Amino acid sequence: MSFFDKLRSGLGKTKKALMGSIDGILKSFVKIDEDALEELEEALICADVGVEATEDIIEQLRERIKDNRIKNREDTVAALQEILTDMIGAGEPLKLDTKPSVLLVIGVNGAGKTTSVGKISNMLRESGKKVVVAAADTFRAAAIDQLAVWCDRAKVDLIRQSEGSDPAAVVYDAANYARTHNADVLIVDTAGRLHNKKNLMNELAKINRVIDRELPGASRENLLVLDATTGQNAVLQAKEFKNAAELTGLVLNKLDGTAKGGIVLSIRKELGLPVKFIGVGEKIDDMQPFDAEEFTRALFES
Repeated sequence: MSFFDKLRSGLGKTKKALMGSIDGILKSFVKIDEDALEELEEALICADVGVEATEDIIEQLRERIKDNRIKNREDTVAALQEILTDMIGAGEPLKLDTKPSVLLVIGVNGAGKTTSVGKISNMLRESGKKVVVAAADTFRAAAIDQLAVWCDRAKVDLIRQSEGSDPAAVVYDAANYARTHNADVLIVDTAGRLHNKKNLMNELAKINRVIDRELPGASRENLLVLDATTGQNAVLQAKEFKNAAELTGLVLNKLDGTAKGGIVLSIRKELGLPVKFIGVGEKIDDMQPFDAEEFTRALFES
């Protein structure tokens, strides 16, 4: 099964919630008028597209109706697909301009952060990159062992210390290992917490100082992992983390288990952050770089 087929299957709940409602609305109206737009607005919000993004979508539809570009159901569906694709924007690949480059992976416990590290490691290794992973989530019980399992599956090197160790010390060891072993990418799995932003900021600042000192000038990505099943709560998490860390992109997990895939639009509209990877399953190859056209095509195609 291709990843697009997995994506189309994984977005089934979102498609049913969003497109099922839209189809029902469009079949109920002879023409697309303000009453129809009001019901479309409600359907989009219920699919976790978010208020700001929904208002933008409805306004663009309204303008096309005024310009006589929307006359029937088919025109409306085509316009919606085009608007959603444009709103999400073009994909942004990882910035891996130096050797090694650094990916700092952040997120609350339960969002799938550690599994995402394993899947991204596997993807990069299969593309020909030499990958080293730092087990800097040293506080959660069994986090290091869980990461070790994923790194073994991905066939990448893992740098670890004992549970409770200083995360910055792990990053120091991993940075030196990556440099001396000619690695292309160093991925740092950080502790998953949000309850105390001061601690989070202090810990990330300490890790960043180590990276700056040991790998000066390295390309950097700070990726936040979100659980799509939490809907608008994931958007709130992203806002909090954006204030605490210099995020460069998002990893959206568990799209196959939710009807709330519309948060892709909400996140893009409210935060301006690109979704760089999406996950639609538990297998090691069930994560891929995000593609807006594929995402919307999977939503709209039968």
